[in-house]
Amino acid sequence: MKKITLLAAAMVLSTALFAQTKWQVDKAHAKVGFTVTHLSLSEVDGSFKKFDASITATKPDFSDAVFELTTDVSSVSTDNDMRDNHIKGPDFFDAAKYPQISFKSKSITKLDDKKYKLTGDLTMHGVTKQVNLDLTLNGVGKDMRSQKPVAGFKVTGTINRNDFGVGHMPAAMVSEDIEIRANGEFGQI
Repeated sequence: MKKITLLAAAMVLSTALFAQTKWQVDKAHAKVGFTVTHLSLSEVDGSFKKFDASITATKPDFSDAVFELTTDVSSVSTDNDMRDNHIKGPDFFDAAKYPQISFKSKSITKLDDKKYKLTGDLTMHGVTKQVNLDLTLNGVGKDMRSQKPVAGFKVTGTINRNDFGVGHMPAAMVSEDIEIRANGEFGQI
């Protein structure tokens, strides 16, 4: 009877500890980016050099996780200074007026062991819209230095820039559909 009581107490304690779990992105092993099509001919990749992301979950399989992400719009880079300055300006992101892009998930649906559907609010250019994204759990492990749990995720999806009032160029010049992707390692804190 004593063993059963101790086992039950350990299970309750481990559940209570995981209920408080917060995960923080390891920026050295993460990237937030996008791809647009230029002139219906070539793809141009961009990324945000400054961002923050976190996960809060109460279940070890992340099936109830809340993902949050913010990016600093002025940190956008397409590896071309002239283009970067143009898309930071009022023709596209208008970084001076709308300095951040943010996402906060509202629901998560587990499709299989590693695949999820992530639904949440994306705020960009002063507009908030609900978006649906694909989420992949790349794996779970242990940080070799801290010995704390780590998890890797990849998020992909497509949004329409016109839904957010970003860029008034014709689709023949810059695609309306923008592929977004983020991936990274998160450490338990």
